[in-house]
Amino acid sequence: MEIVQRTIAWEGRFIRCVLLTYRDTAGELRSWEAVERVNCNGIVVVIPVTTRGEFIFIRQFRPVLNRHVIEFPAGLNDRDERLQDVALRELVEETGYTSERIALLAEGPVSSGLSTEITTVYLAHDARPAPAELRAQFQPDESEDIEVFLVPIEQAYERLGAFTAAGDCIDLKMFGFIERAKAVISSRTLQCGTQD
Repeated sequence: MEIVQRTIAWEGRFIRCVLLTYRDTAGELRSWEAVERVNCNGIVVVIPVTTRGEFIFIRQFRPVLNRHVIEFPAGLNDRDERLQDVALRELVEETGYTSERIALLAEGPVSSGLSTEITTVYLAHDARPAPAELRAQFQPDESEDIEVFLVPIEQAYERLGAFTAAGDCIDLKMFGFIERAKAVISSRTLQCGTQD
């Protein structure tokens, strides 16, 4: 299989729509519509976990859905930074928290039938309120109106259910991110326990 033609149908500030023509395994030409990111070099999500064992959820209005969505902090690498630095910046901008221990959690496509974007996910261990000078350096985007929620790890699904009952959407990726983060946290706890 191979792409034989790629035509840009429309391009905006951060996305473009493309029409793809590809040859399938039988040699037939087929068409596909896709969305690509432009003016950024990667997308990050950061899963913050506080020193008290709480996830940090955010709630923000998403115009595309005309609803509030419960998510983890995320953002575009539109400044040519290292992805880990983007994750830390977004953590401060969107939550007012920071972390000195951030680790790669996962990487992959979000919607492989629609978009070319690859998302890189980090786990921010021991997140704590950022010092004032760091918050001043990394101010929230003016278009973002974000609420921050500290949710005990063991209550994550209960709280997501409450948000849904109140009419909010839940970013479906959160469910997988929560499970992956819990596995890493549990493994770390076991390793720390055996070293004592």
